[in-house]
Amino acid sequence: MNENLFASFIAPTILGLPAAVLIILFPPLLIPTSKYLINNRLITTQQWLIKLTSKQMMAMHNTKGRTWSLMLVSLIIFIATTNLLGLLPHSFTPTTQLSMNLAMAIPLWAGAVIMGFRSKIKNALAHFLPQGTPTPLIPMLVIIETISLLIQPMALAVRLTANITAGHLLMHLIGSATLAMSTINLPSTLIIFTILILLTILEIAIALIQAYVFTLLVSLYLHDNT
Repeated sequence: MNENLFASFIAPTILGLPAAVLIILFPPLLIPTSKYLINNRLITTQQWLIKLTSKQMMAMHNTKGRTWSLMLVSLIIFIATTNLLGLLPHSFTPTTQLSMNLAMAIPLWAGAVIMGFRSKIKNALAHFLPQGTPTPLIPMLVIIETISLLIQPMALAVRLTANITAGHLLMHLIGSATLAMSTINLPSTLIIFTILILLTILEIAIALIQAYVFTLLVSLYLHDNT
């Protein structure tokens, strides 16, 4: 059987037009809102989780850094809902696309770095040369620190892409093995199916953790530049 394992990662199209934009806009529509004074349990739980996450990420920031709180909370909600919806059958996960993750990582990283050079230029330049560096090593260290700074958005995007893609591939392989074994050996099928269920639970946790890690690293870059 010739099966393309990466077929599920191909961006879908509708009548020849890319549907990725519609898919990206869909998760925010699932976030419930309320116009009433007294909220129900779902919205109360949602607000409590948002407040807890925001408080944890913003605890280390000063007043200027906390102005980014709305954007960071929106970012973690968007990535988390996108990752979770991607676990549904016959769905598409935009965060498995490196271009999508780079489009999120580069502007956020660039905004934090530009803010650092505008408000704390001495501290920003000090990161390129640690204190007490021997004179002969100064050019080499400046080059190394510059490269380290420039690859930060790439590391953000690749980390999210690799983790989400690897999990989806593993679920696909185990699911295919379960289907193939169902006509051969029933006890083995039950064992593999149990592994698939446990892996699915793990992938739900990874989807939430990766959203938190991505946002937390952006928050740390912001903290270093404010």
